[in-house]
Amino acid sequence: MNEKQIRDAVKYWLENTIIKFDFCPFAKREFEQKSIHYKVIENADRGNQLTSITEQLGYLDKNPDIETILVIFPKGLESFFDYIDFLAMANELNARLGYEGIYQLASFHPDYCFEEVKQDDASNYTNRSPYPIIHILREASIEKVLAHFENPDAIPERNIKQAKMLGSKVFMDILSRSIGT
Repeated sequence: MNEKQIRDAVKYWLENTIIKFDFCPFAKREFEQKSIHYKVIENADRGNQLTSITEQLGYLDKNPDIETILVIFPKGLESFFDYIDFLAMANELNARLGYEGIYQLASFHPDYCFEEVKQDDASNYTNRSPYPIIHILREASIEKVLAHFENPDAIPERNIKQAKMLGSKVFMDILSRSIGT
């Protein structure tokens, strides 16, 4: 797949999973306002991937009209365990660069699996995506949106409950359609 196809697959998944099922309370607004930046990183080298994270953090600094970035890694992070290791490195990098409290990293992966949850459990689909993704969010924006929610800590539980109610097949079908398989 080329970069446009990869971005389109992520947009399809975002619209038909994260927004449609309201897994993220601020995704719809940013999607509609086109304030989400999609960056595809084709390089599978870990050092270059970390450099890309640094560049995207700087991009957010320079572009206040961009609310959030989805950094998409179609190559090199196919293994969920490699991805989790990379996420830890990216979080360390975020802190080392002085962005802790400014930007937050969220994680999505095609094989995402919560700790102590079976691989085929529908709850995992709240964080499953067509490609490995590091989602960079502005913490101030998250706090602003969550201030309007009565119980923001209940969002993950609500999402898991909804995913289990809908079942894995619903989400498997969306992911299949997103990448055209």
